[in-house]
Amino acid sequence: MDVLERAQELERAGESVIHLEVGEPDFHTPEAVKEAAVEALKRGETHYTHSLGTRELREAVCRHYAETYGVRRIEPDRVLVTSGTSPAFLIALGALLECGEEVILSDPHYACYPNFIRFLEGIPKTVPVFEEDAFQYRPEAIRQVISPRTRAILVNSPANPTGYLLEQERMREIAQMGPWILSDEIYHGLVYEGRAHSILEFTDHCIVFNGFSKLYAMTGWRLGYLIVPKELIRPMQKMLQNFFISANSMAQAAGVVALTDPRVLEDVQAMRRTYDERRRFIVRRLKEIGFGITVEPTGAFYVFANARRFTDNSYDFAFEILEKAKVGVTPGIDFGSGGEGYIRFSYANSLENIAEGLNRIEIYLKNR
Repeated sequence: MDVLERAQELERAGESVIHLEVGEPDFHTPEAVKEAAVEALKRGETHYTHSLGTRELREAVCRHYAETYGVRRIEPDRVLVTSGTSPAFLIALGALLECGEEVILSDPHYACYPNFIRFLEGIPKTVPVFEEDAFQYRPEAIRQVISPRTRAILVNSPANPTGYLLEQERMREIAQMGPWILSDEIYHGLVYEGRAHSILEFTDHCIVFNGFSKLYAMTGWRLGYLIVPKELIRPMQKMLQNFFISANSMAQAAGVVALTDPRVLEDVQAMRRTYDERRRFIVRRLKEIGFGITVEPTGAFYVFANARRFTDNSYDFAFEILEKAKVGVTPGIDFGSGGEGYIRFSYANSLENIAEGLNRIEIYLKNR
């Protein structure tokens, strides 16, 4: 956010800035989804819904997981609809954690994870993951840090900031370790090689986080959901009732269409093809410029590139690129100490802008 805010200052001063730092789809929400929200508004669906979410949306989530992952045992009452996945994390961790209990995270990791945990007086416990291993968990490293205070292990596949998927066998092994598995599946559907697996394929001792922001380009709609075991439904529902009442009624109507309308599927497939074209281009150009990419990312819309050839301080380097080349990028240190020396490039921007941004960086670094 520091980089983005400085970039916006430069733009207000008349500078042209290319944004490769923002983790948000650059596409508009599919028309059928927007139309569904408008129709819901016209029908007068402007009131509170059930605290768990509308029955129709929860049933659509169940069908989606049955059709996509072959998980057919999910019932609508195990789905809790939330105002985005960030509130979902607060609800889930609020139900699970007592003061001083630990949640295991990879390092690097999505920047907000440890903040959710600390806010609820838990302790984030990190496990290093490595570039040569596609930044995947090594199950033996997790076992070494599990303690009597370990409450959960958090997995994110495809991952932010790295764009990598967790291999099926590693996920299966992690699922059997004993603690709760928290599976952030928000980038599912944005996979270009291989297949993303839901943790529900391997265990029910888990909590799934998912939503509509990334795959359906619905970030501003603030619509997400949890899939939880039966024993956690009522504790989480109480928090939803007290803190959020219900998710936006019109957004929920739109979410049903996102999951069920064939027109939306066509739009999503078109977005995925475009992301993939950008992914292949940005990986090739970053390598040409001199950034290190040992294993090419295959999911989400990020490349986590090794910048140690150029710097040992990713925060300062990101601002240097912004000020000198007028390109916004994200410093790897944002994602934990294991991210130092890396830069996250988002390809949620047009191919033309990506090309221009990388050309600017290349020219600057050659003359640096």
